[in-house]
Amino acid sequence: MYYIALIIFIITYSGIIFTRLPWVNVDRPSAAYFGAVAMIVTGVLSFEEAILAIDFNTIALLLGMMIVIATLELDGFFAFIAQKTISFSKNPLQLLWIITFTTGIASAFLVNDAVVLMFTPIIISICRSAKLDPKPYLIAEILASNVGSAMTITGNPQNMLIGIYSGIPYLYFLLHLLPVSIIGMIVIVWCIKRIYPQTFETQNVLHYSQNEYEYNLSSMIFSVPIFILITVFFLLHHVLDISIPTIALIGSSLILLLGKIKPSKIIKEIDWVLLLFFASLFIVVKGAEKAGILSMFIKFSHFNDSFYSITILHVVSLVFSQIVSNVPFVILLGPTLKHGNSKLLWLALASSSTLAGNATIIGAMANLIVLESAAKSGVKISFMEFLKPGMIVTIITLLLSIAVLYLYSIVNCIL
Repeated sequence: MYYIALIIFIITYSGIIFTRLPWVNVDRPSAAYFGAVAMIVTGVLSFEEAILAIDFNTIALLLGMMIVIATLELDGFFAFIAQKTISFSKNPLQLLWIITFTTGIASAFLVNDAVVLMFTPIIISICRSAKLDPKPYLIAEILASNVGSAMTITGNPQNMLIGIYSGIPYLYFLLHLLPVSIIGMIVIVWCIKRIYPQTFETQNVLHYSQNEYEYNLSSMIFSVPIFILITVFFLLHHVLDISIPTIALIGSSLILLLGKIKPSKIIKEIDWVLLLFFASLFIVVKGAEKAGILSMFIKFSHFNDSFYSITILHVVSLVFSQIVSNVPFVILLGPTLKHGNSKLLWLALASSSTLAGNATIIGAMANLIVLESAAKSGVKISFMEFLKPGMIVTIITLLLSIAVLYLYSIVNCIL
């Protein structure tokens, strides 16, 4: 049974690695789905054990947030935020600051993949109307979406998973990783300014053409207040003794009932494939855990709150986030950190796996979303052009994350 599970595990994660290449026809969800079915068919897990292996708290949180985000997208809320905030900039450097911080803060609470999907065409449109090269701003958007999303449980899928696994309160998570994200966004502005000095040499006042974007204000009157209430309840959930997935499900049900967008239209926008991907990976990793494949790794992985452990976790995240992507990596490492039961290490995993996504264009899904959307508008960013700012920002922010989290460990020891 051990060798059968090992073969399935290797095939599944090999599939996840190689299906990320653009010329491969099979995608990551299908590779994970194959692995899950194989674990059941070969008897590594019974059907009942496979169902129990799925973390439905994580699935519920993902589903709830997808419904909320899909409604806000259809309402035009993202376009509204992007256009109104970006239009405040008076020169190229101000535009960079506003794009970076608007993207970063929005990504923390609205899920970074959805934010960049809606922001990218607006940024390109504004840059073209202002006669600016959109590439520096799009790269800044990518970097900021990952850095900003690191600070909250709802910033990206892997953080949702970590939030459920660890049981860390939403506000605790936010306050501990807020300094990393805010300073990281400042680093992004500095880096882009240094790499593209010609874009920011002029201080000419920018003039924008008035592009009209569709806003469903009659629906936003209901959807936006509900989203704000969801965020407030997230921050207070530990005090109110309500789980984060429950809040997401209640909020999403209210937004379906009270919003003006047809529920069937919203349901069509849900990324059901991502939910299948998560569920399948839970089953594959559980099968590997039951067969004893992960036990050796858990036995020799003595992670603790030391500087060494925090650093090693950041280095491992940097490497494996490029190879298998951050979500499969976090699900794989989950059993090990559950065994250690350290809030600080969970925070280190959330921070490092998200920040590592900035290293290359294949490091995170948000990167690919921006590049594909930009390419459709005739703006092409090559692998090497992204690599320089991406790697610089990644290394600096990872070092910053290590320093901040180790400082917390020292403070915790003193207290």
